Amino acid sequence: MGFENLDSLSALSAFVRAAEARSFTIAGRQLGLSSSAIGKTISRLEDRLGVRLFHRSTRTISLTQEGTTFLEACRRIFAEIENVEKEFAQSTGVPKGRMRVSLPLVGMLMMPTVARFLKAYPGVELDMEFTDHLVDVIDGGYDVVVRSGQSTDSRLMSRHLGRYELQIVGSPAYLKNAGTPRVPQDLLSHSCLHHRYPTSGKLQAWPFKADAAKDLVLPYSAMATTIEALVSMAENDVGLACVPDFAVRSQIKAGALVTVLKDSTEHEGVFRALWPTSRHLAPRVRVFVDFLAEHLFVDPEH
Repeated sequence: MGFENLDSLSALSAFVRAAEARSFTIAGRQLGLSSSAIGKTISRLEDRLGVRLFHRSTRTISLTQEGTTFLEACRRIFAEIENVEKEFAQSTGVPKGRMRVSLPLVGMLMMPTVARFLKAYPGVELDMEFTDHLVDVIDGGYDVVVRSGQSTDSRLMSRHLGRYELQIVGSPAYLKNAGTPRVPQDLLSHSCLHHRYPTSGKLQAWPFKADAAKDLVLPYSAMATTIEALVSMAENDVGLACVPDFAVRSQIKAGALVTVLKDSTEHEGVFRALWPTSRHLAPRVRVFVDFLAEHLFVDPEH
C-alpha cells in the first residue's frame, strides 16, 4: 500500500522524531502528542511497510537495520519537500520560468511590447504561438492566450487589455496621385487592399456606418492574411488599407500614412488575456498580463 495522503507524511514525521530522539515520549512532546499515540503511529507504519523499524525495550528504543535505511529515505523526502517550498517561496518574489502563450496573427504587431516585457523580466522564457484559430487554453497547455472578443468559458479568467479601431489609411503619395476619398462611394475608383482571414478565407469587412455605404462592393488590388503586409503595401503607395489603429500609430505620427473617411466609419474591438482559473496564479503569468494591460495599447512616447 502506498503513501497517498498527508496522514502518511505525519506518520513519517513522527517516525523521524522518534528515531532521532530515540524516545517515543520526547517525540510526542515535540509534536504535542502522547507517547502512546506515537507508538501506535509507528506500529501502523510498520504494518504498512511490512518491516520492524525499532527494537523496543521497557526503557529504550533503537533502530533496526530496516529502520536506519528508512530514516535516511525519510530525511531525503523531507529535504526535497523543503527545497520545493523554498523554490516556490522565491518564485513569488521573482517571476521566472517557461510560459506558453498563444497570440493572434496580428500579435506580431505586439512584439515591441513583448520585447520590452522580456527585457524587464529576463527570468521568464516565452514560448509563443501565432494563430487565429481557437485554441483550448487548458487542454492545449497554454499559460496565457490573447484574443479579441469575449470569452464564455467558466474555466478561464480574463482581463481586458485594451480597445482598438479599424482605420482606412493610405500614403500621401498615393492620395496625391489617386485623390483623397470624401465618401465611401469614392473608393470604387481606388486600389483597395483587403485583409483575408486565414481561418475562414473571407475578407474582412470595412467598418462603414450603416447609412454611409449600403450595399457597397469594394474593388480590390490585393489581399493578404497578415496586417503587416497590408501596412507595407500602403506605405509603398499601392493603395488604401483598412487596418487596426495600433498597427499604424508610428506611421501616422511620422506622416508616412494618412487616415481617410473617419466620419464614415465606426468600429471598436477588444483584446483580452485568458488563462486557466487557479487559486495560485504563477508570478510570471501575473506580471505578463499586467504588463500587456499597462503597455500594449499605450503610445510608448506618452
